[in-house]
Amino acid sequence: MSLIRNYCLGALCALGAIANLSAQPVKLGAGAYVLAPKGGDQAVPAAPFRTAAMLKQAAPTNQWYSALVFSAKPEVLFAHPLTVQATSTGLELALPSKVVVPTERRDVEIHYPHTDPLLISPTAFTAGQPKLAKVGDWHIDIAWGQGPDQMTATVAHGSPYAYFQLSRGDVRLQLPVPSARTDSADPRVLAMNVKGKPYALFGPTGVRWEAVSNTEWIARLPEGKTYISAAALPDASAQTLALFTQHAYAFLQDTRVDWKFDEASSKVTNTFTAGTRAMEGADSGPLLGLYPHQWFKNAAVEPQLGPGFDTLRGKIRLLASSQFQTSQTYTGFVPFWPGVADNPRSTELRELIKNDQRSARRMMLEIGTGPYWQGKGLQRITKLMDVVEQQGDLESRDQLLKLLKARVEQWFAGDNAKTYFHYDKALGTVAGYPEEYFSVEQMNDHHFHYGYWIRAMADIALRDPAWASKAQWGGMVDLLVADIATPQRGGADFPFIRNFDHYEGHSWASGIGLGPFGNNQESSSEAINAWAGLILWAQVNGDTALRDLGVYLYTTEIEAINHYWFDIHHLVFPPEYKNVETSMVFGGKYAHNTWWIDEPRQIKGINLLPITTASTYLGRDPAFVKRSVATLKPDTEIFAARGKIAKPIDIWQDLFAKYLGLADSQAGLASWNRWGSFELGDTRSHTLHWLLSLQTMGQPDFETTANTTLYSVFRRADGQKTYLAYNAGKASLEVRFSDGKTLQVAPGTLGQTR
Repeated sequence: MSLIRNYCLGALCALGAIANLSAQPVKLGAGAYVLAPKGGDQAVPAAPFRTAAMLKQAAPTNQWYSALVFSAKPEVLFAHPLTVQATSTGLELALPSKVVVPTERRDVEIHYPHTDPLLISPTAFTAGQPKLAKVGDWHIDIAWGQGPDQMTATVAHGSPYAYFQLSRGDVRLQLPVPSARTDSADPRVLAMNVKGKPYALFGPTGVRWEAVSNTEWIARLPEGKTYISAAALPDASAQTLALFTQHAYAFLQDTRVDWKFDEASSKVTNTFTAGTRAMEGADSGPLLGLYPHQWFKNAAVEPQLGPGFDTLRGKIRLLASSQFQTSQTYTGFVPFWPGVADNPRSTELRELIKNDQRSARRMMLEIGTGPYWQGKGLQRITKLMDVVEQQGDLESRDQLLKLLKARVEQWFAGDNAKTYFHYDKALGTVAGYPEEYFSVEQMNDHHFHYGYWIRAMADIALRDPAWASKAQWGGMVDLLVADIATPQRGGADFPFIRNFDHYEGHSWASGIGLGPFGNNQESSSEAINAWAGLILWAQVNGDTALRDLGVYLYTTEIEAINHYWFDIHHLVFPPEYKNVETSMVFGGKYAHNTWWIDEPRQIKGINLLPITTASTYLGRDPAFVKRSVATLKPDTEIFAARGKIAKPIDIWQDLFAKYLGLADSQAGLASWNRWGSFELGDTRSHTLHWLLSLQTMGQPDFETTANTTLYSVFRRADGQKTYLAYNAGKASLEVRFSDGKTLQVAPGTLGQTR
């Protein structure tokens, strides 16, 4: 059953019966969407390069392999440790190496480009157009051929192998440079060293390896055994080759991740399972390559890990098993923090609130007019509303609530010629108009854009659940949730959790995967904002399954951020890379830059915003926070030496004050300038309230957990703790914290104790 049907989006359930799509609104509670773009608006892209079976499913956009379905000449795919490129001839396969690239910013980028590949192709027929034939949770099948002439290749995240099956004929191997065969006691194995890198191909019993030249081999396959596997090896030792030979005939058939959130212990357990088929002999199971966020401090797998590969993501270590588990602690968040009372700066806070309230309508749509900036504006005002409410001004809270609802209704009604949502059946997606940042044309950033809407609507629902119910405006929220977080696999309505890479542990922003370095994500913090929105929306609606999914995405992405954006454990960045963090993570490179400007403050800030109560994870390593903020001055001096200047020169100073406050509340507050620049997804009121709250409560306590979903714990330098918990249910809630503290929380309220 699809998420659409789970959420009772009755209009969409009848899509199959609609023969003539039009721009007439389709009702969904009090809201509506349309089934075709209005006027001359851009349509979503076609994804034709899929097999007939895959065309029956929603297109898997925003994945590491999505370039396959959109382009007749797809870009390189970064599976790690391998790179592969599907061509009209066959599959290129390579083991990339580090390249250090100096930049005009006087730093470096780290690249792992697709170079010197091996090409594997059929001999009996022309491969032709590659198409996506199957998807698992971290593997894919690529198909070539016409009619009875078929070749399929299976590649996977973390796997050093590619697996090939043909309908008939032999297999050709073409090398980038002359390479001699190395010794192997097994006649099935063709091992060689190509430009210093060990590779091996594994044929069936009876295969004959025929050298056509010093750059070309033919695998003469026995009747009925038209398969081979190919692998890059981490070293050229006989022991490693024997290990790879043992597992070379266990062809991947299925990959799946399952998650389980235990609210009582605040633990998330993820189980990764790979299914294989033995092509000959006993099924020895797969060799799985685990990323650092999977093996680091994972006592369950550490004793079993074998050799590993040096990759862009750090060391990928091999595990001879069909299953493993990871576990993270969910450290919680609450929708808002309590009011600040009896503070020397309370008068200043009241003045800021008054000014921000007067500007609320303008601040709700400050720059762009599309779904990103409107969603950002809505959340901006809900965060202002939090502060107003918690400071006790309920009349002003209600005025802001009325303003928010009116803007939401304008968008969700579906009758506006410019601001609306369109559902595209062919691709299986929701597109928001007017388009921003190629969110329609290239399917970019849906989790960023819709995450703001979902979080803002959840905040409104806390105050007016009837207005936000499915029968009213909540059905449209469920539609946006379905676009980015459908948990069903293989459905026709939406793809499985559109943006999330379950094996790498983070999201991808590009919908169609353009560029030689694969997919990318810049603002990891906006991804976290989306998953926090899922959690809160689920809690408002009592949806345990969606809550569990949101917690899984939230905790897993935080782990990936700490490794691949921040490298707080020092396992990923090489010594040549001098920046404290990276801001842009690609399949094949990382860079300290942004898509729109290389100004240092925005480079750093894009992975902080929006800072909300769900952003406490940014303070996990206080020393890292201080080190990161300290680089702003020297980086800005380099920027100025290049003849450039930030506009304004203190751009986003409020972000960095809030960020520093997570490590040192006094330093954060001291660094903030009331009259300085502020990021356009936030307000001065929210910033000062945030800083004063941390001054009162202390820093986030990640050691103390609770047996509920919406909670936070803080600890002052003197050891005093503040415990917060929000009850989104309809009955009184007793919250038990892991250190023994208990807290009774009435329905619809934020509880607090010390």
